[in-house]
Amino acid sequence: MAEMRAFRDAVRGWAAGGPCGPAHDLAVLLGLRTAVLLEGLSDLAAVEALAARRGRDLAAEGVGVVPMGGAMNVGRYAGLLGPPGLGLRLAGLCDERERPFYDRGLRRAGAPRRGFFVCVTDLEDELIRALGTAGAEEVVRTEGDLRAWQTFLHQPAQQGRPRQQQLRRFLGTKKGRKIRYGRLLVEALDPGRVPAPLDGLLASL
Repeated sequence: MAEMRAFRDAVRGWAAGGPCGPAHDLAVLLGLRTAVLLEGLSDLAAVEALAARRGRDLAAEGVGVVPMGGAMNVGRYAGLLGPPGLGLRLAGLCDERERPFYDRGLRRAGAPRRGFFVCVTDLEDELIRALGTAGAEEVVRTEGDLRAWQTFLHQPAQQGRPRQQQLRRFLGTKKGRKIRYGRLLVEALDPGRVPAPLDGLLASL
């Protein structure tokens, strides 16, 4: 796990203009064959939680899961980790509205799109729909966030909005909450109700 964190840090530094050597050396050390490109840390938490539920050690399987810090960075990361760079097979998740960024970035990198799975709005929305709003609210209650949730619901901007949209917005109102709930929502899912994009991604690795 420490080596994988070091690999992610090295890739982030490389993407910011640093040297490629540390990322290359760690990729060789880890025996990586696939890089999973994710928008951010909440998606990373969800993917790692589902892998753990299924008894999989992605790092041991040669899979590096890399948060890019935003969908618009996909072209840069695809070039570094895909065919023009480390030569890894690429996979990942994207949101429907950001699909054009992924199409362009993967095309420039000469990487196929078949390993990428599309969420309609985003992964949090997919997880909330899979759990149902009552199930998602139960996770909020169990985690001790019920008072914050009730306060949030009384805000004027939330009046009349569908419960699913309210839940999705709530997850983004406090730093770190989306990351924490990325894991918690996956852990609360019935095994047969994993959202199709997330299930498809894990099955493809």
